[in-house]
Amino acid sequence: MSFDYAQFPSLLLEPLGGVLLIRFNRPRELNALSTDMLGQIAGALAHADADSEIKVSVLTGDQRAFAAGADIDELQRKSGAMVATDPRNEHWATIRNLKKPVIGAVNGFCLGGGNELAMLCDFLLAGSNAQFGQPEVNLGILPGAGGTQRLAALAGKGMAMRWMLTGEFIHAQQALAIGLVTEVCEPELTEERAIELAQMICKKAPLAVVEIKQAIRAATDTPLNDGLAVERAAFTRLLDSEDKIEGISAFKEKRSARFRGE
Repeated sequence: MSFDYAQFPSLLLEPLGGVLLIRFNRPRELNALSTDMLGQIAGALAHADADSEIKVSVLTGDQRAFAAGADIDELQRKSGAMVATDPRNEHWATIRNLKKPVIGAVNGFCLGGGNELAMLCDFLLAGSNAQFGQPEVNLGILPGAGGTQRLAALAGKGMAMRWMLTGEFIHAQQALAIGLVTEVCEPELTEERAIELAQMICKKAPLAVVEIKQAIRAATDTPLNDGLAVERAAFTRLLDSEDKIEGISAFKEKRSARFRGE
């Protein structure tokens, strides 16, 4: 599937084999997530999800900011009555329901809506200069796209309360300690490392990659028994796949597997 780059003026899209690198490109606004930009991110990821050539997407910003929050001017105009019909709801749902893996590479500020977007990635790498947070309390509001729920699940009640009630930032090493990020890199190497891991995933069995993502998501979003049922159903489907036959044959023959996603 080819991309119409004109549809994504706030993004820089770079296909790298089976990886789609998506760079946010509103540097003057520190990549603040306007509704239009969030829609472009959701649209680009949905295109990647439907493209058989793309296996993994990588989201990143620049050295100053991954995304420094919502668009303040938009937020100022928004009222409570507008929330139910806000197009952002659909954009967030699109990102939340992606099938293929999304890796986030974070440098600089990752705040408010930017942190909520980062927490929707399947895993994150951070530069040592990264600063995360949900400082919406400073604007008289609270996170409205899952921030209270996801950060509490990661950090526990006490730390989530502290960070959101005070508006304090979460520095890269703290983010690593609570599992918000999986690795801290030199800032200039963060994107490169994310792409390296994405390319590693590209070599794995595509059907298994998708099923693993869904099963782990069930582990975090549903009760244990429901998650176990999702895992068992996925395991059953994969046992009958051609990739399973190829994977075991390759292992026994001591060669690299040639997965076809079948």
